[in-house]
Amino acid sequence: MTKPLIHPSALVSPQAKLGGNVTVGPFTVIHENVHVGSGTRIDGYCELGYPTSLADGQPLIIGRDSVIRSHSVFYQGSHFGDGLVTGHRVTVREKTKAGKNLQIGTLCDIQGHCEIGDYVRFHSNVHIGQHSCIGNYVWIFPYVVLTNDPHPPSEVMLGVTIEDFVAIATMSIILPGVTVGKGALVGAHSSVSRDVAADTVVGGAPAKFICDTSKIKLKDGSNLSAYPWRKHFHRGYPEELVAAWIKEFS
Repeated sequence: MTKPLIHPSALVSPQAKLGGNVTVGPFTVIHENVHVGSGTRIDGYCELGYPTSLADGQPLIIGRDSVIRSHSVFYQGSHFGDGLVTGHRVTVREKTKAGKNLQIGTLCDIQGHCEIGDYVRFHSNVHIGQHSCIGNYVWIFPYVVLTNDPHPPSEVMLGVTIEDFVAIATMSIILPGVTVGKGALVGAHSSVSRDVAADTVVGGAPAKFICDTSKIKLKDGSNLSAYPWRKHFHRGYPEELVAAWIKEFS
């Protein structure tokens, strides 16, 4: 295991803990209360462990084999599993706890105090409000907003809950306190103000029930059901997980 490779212009606190084979790009700042797992690449102009009293002194922990692209800012007090990948200019505030293989697209904003599962995918320009709770294998597409204030501005926060295997299409808004059930699909440009049942499709403003997800067909001429999506979409997932999905639906 080799020592970290730190660009001469980077500012890395002697108290920061960097694993082997970590690379740090030019003009990046890493504060003292930061742990970075081995094999991680941090591009230029990033800031890790941005100090805040709201973190209650907790460290920023980045798991192994992660990639943090340029101009991204991570506050102190969050914990990310192995295989984190970001786009550019990502902001993540304090007390976010995420599992392994999270992908955060360019210009995403995670407002902190959130729980995020394994293999979650945020495309670009996604806003995740405080106290959001997101399950495993969730897809959130560009310009989606998860809100939390039922009567803004106020001190009341009702976080959104997104269960496993949910897909939320482009430019949708999920309103405070809403739960989107396992395997559901939220159509593009939707405003979701009520809970969404598992394995259903909702759409519109306000969003209304359209059909069960099993009614949606793949537009590839096969006439097969598009959902559950894990029956046919496997790119980026480990072989053992894909094998389990294939067995589940065989």
